[in-house]
Amino acid sequence: MSTTEPLHAVSTDVEIVSRGQRLIGHLEVPEAAHGLVVFAHGSGSGRLSPRNQSVARTLNRGGLGTLLFDLLTAAEEAVDRHTGHLRFDVVLLARRLVDATRFLEDDAEVADLPVGYFGASTGAAAALIAASELPVRVGAVVSRGGRPDLAAHRLELVRAPTLLIVGGDDDVVLELNREAAAQLECEHALEVVPGASHLFEEPGALDRVATLARDWFLRHIATPR
Repeated sequence: MSTTEPLHAVSTDVEIVSRGQRLIGHLEVPEAAHGLVVFAHGSGSGRLSPRNQSVARTLNRGGLGTLLFDLLTAAEEAVDRHTGHLRFDVVLLARRLVDATRFLEDDAEVADLPVGYFGASTGAAAALIAASELPVRVGAVVSRGGRPDLAAHRLELVRAPTLLIVGGDDDVVLELNREAAAQLECEHALEVVPGASHLFEEPGALDRVATLARDWFLRHIATPR
């Protein structure tokens, strides 16, 4: 995989408004991008997550734009650190993901790019719910160590090709993903990264996730530019 950094046509901080709440994000789009991947982070995480930023860089090098944004406001994050409630409100998170996607449609520089979702942990459930609500707009979903079981009521409605990536040592989540995969009626695959735990902190594990995600998105949403 090339490590050459592409020229970037768009690299900017953005503000997304969802039902009166202002969510901060960063949009990074390489020149002649093939598509755009919107990230839905997991429990207690945000746009500054080192893991998601690492995956985003691999996608950028592969010619894919990325939008990383905070699904919760700063005030909500402060509350959630104590209660852990909002991170599991996948309906709320999905609604904000849908609003972020519509925000992109209003940006002339990226409006024509096909969209995919990359979800981690509880953010994966939000990504699947949002994809089921935007079947024409969202062309692919990738879940990293996700909780697709939290979207069980919407799994049969997902039409976007879906890749579930789980660590081989993440036993409970692996079983939840196997059960969720059985409910998906769209094209889908379950990829197990041997020896990896839930956060893919083992050497080379996150690189494997990024490569699998890049290839899935390039296969399913990439358009020649």
